[in-house]
Amino acid sequence: MRYRVRLIETGSGYAVWVPALPGCHAFGRTEDEALENIRSAIFSYLEALEEQNTAIDSREVDIG
Repeated sequence: MRYRVRLIETGSGYAVWVPALPGCHAFGRTEDEALENIRSAIFSYLEALEEQNTAIDSREVDIG
């Protein structure tokens, strides 16, 4: 499974989040560390949804 993430450089490292998974975000001192941390955060997020029997609905929308 693949998720698109957003990554921005902050004054002290990198912040990364997953637009398709509200509240799923991570931080790292380096870009690589931030991306590794978001992988772990995504896994934990999906695991929590599964434990709560919550489905993720995903759709693509044309914007132009």
